[in-house]
Amino acid sequence: MALKKHKPTTPSRRFMVLSSFDEITKKKPERALLKHKKSSGGRSGSGRISVRHRGGGHKRHYRIIDFKRDKLGVPAKVAAIEYDPNRSANIALLHYLDGAKRYILAPLGLEVGQMIVSGPEAEPIVGNALPLDRIPLGTAIHNVELRPGAGGKIVRSAGSSATLMAREGGYALLKLPSGEIRKVLDRCLATIGQMGNTDHENVVSGKAGRKRWLGVRPTVRGVAMNPVDHPMGGGEGRSSGGGPSVSPWGQLAKGKKTRARRKASDKMIVKRRK
Repeated sequence: MALKKHKPTTPSRRFMVLSSFDEITKKKPERALLKHKKSSGGRSGSGRISVRHRGGGHKRHYRIIDFKRDKLGVPAKVAAIEYDPNRSANIALLHYLDGAKRYILAPLGLEVGQMIVSGPEAEPIVGNALPLDRIPLGTAIHNVELRPGAGGKIVRSAGSSATLMAREGGYALLKLPSGEIRKVLDRCLATIGQMGNTDHENVVSGKAGRKRWLGVRPTVRGVAMNPVDHPMGGGEGRSSGGGPSVSPWGQLAKGKKTRARRKASDKMIVKRRK
């Protein structure tokens, strides 16, 4: 993915860096693979804000993505690479030889016209989905299942990839993008290659309005609030808060471990990310 810098014709344009969308080959999505997506504005079913700083933004349709890759042994042709407003990665439209159409996450290097397939007999090339026990060691993978047949759950964001390090006792050892080394059943499917849209992390919005288009509302600092509104609020003049940085509910913001103790998946983690 290429990036596009702008001439500083306005203050917001000065530092703006956006995607050039060179990889996108089709603008209108496949209607049969769209689903209505209702904006919650960060509210729960009772109407209360459960996720702060969300609301507004452009209307979206959800693209139905095939995370399971369960059409085993049926070849598919990559018909188009498309933009997806619901995720950082791009998506690819597949036309299967049996007439079905599906979206998948588009890995780096996947090209229009390429033939891909999923299943234990597939070759370990970019875009193909294989069980972990059929993938060569050292291969970069993404869209990894945690339970066989449940669909890919991890390593799905733009530019990310996991590395298959070893296999032992029915498990595969994966090094995840966070640095964590984790065991996953070697019967689980994973897709070959690194996720595409690798320059997504280098995009600079340039102006507040662009974040509003994405449904992101302003964030007010805790120290700028009153004591009734935030633990770090109040004080004469410009106060630093007088204590450790915390959330509005008192949860420490810097360094406190928040993972639940004695979690069932602890036994699957060989090495922590820190």
